[in-house]
Amino acid sequence: MDERVDGRRSDTRERIRAVAMELFSERGYEKTSLREIAERLGVTKAALYYHFRTKEDIVVSLSEDLRRGIDEIVEWAESAPEGKERAREIVVRYGGLLHSVGKGMIRFWAENQPAFRDLGFGTGLRYQFRVLADLMVAPDTAPVAVFHARQALLAISWSLTMMNDLELSDEESYEAAGRIAMDIVERIRA
Repeated sequence: MDERVDGRRSDTRERIRAVAMELFSERGYEKTSLREIAERLGVTKAALYYHFRTKEDIVVSLSEDLRRGIDEIVEWAESAPEGKERAREIVVRYGGLLHSVGKGMIRFWAENQPAFRDLGFGTGLRYQFRVLADLMVAPDTAPVAVFHARQALLAISWSLTMMNDLELSDEESYEAAGRIAMDIVERIRA
């Protein structure tokens, strides 16, 4: 297949996902229809169906991207030496992932809790989150160290969901959350 066609298809999928997430945030998942997503995009419903048959398919695609990204961080971390440097790098990689691929999914989760729960994405993501936190601390570490590792990751996650009312750009929020997360990492005792 021609790379230009493949690239346009990918761009269209990204636009659909972005618009869907905007509408899910504005109106809620349950109150948003595929027709509304198509209208906002300026395409026919048939054109939208070519890429995604259901709203759930859109959310699943975002969830899969986020899970795949976390799996890549886990794979890297499992081969890296234990210690604070690995913990710091996990925070950096996790922050980069959430503020790119995961932004829509994290906001969807925060703003559409019932749909997120009904779609069943939470269990797998919670497990991956815990694996990342565990990789930030040495094996057999005190629970308070694991607590700090989880809090460092949550600082990144919350910067996408709990700070929307502040007059901060995504970049400013990301940078501030990264600094807070690194401060927390420094509290981890191996």
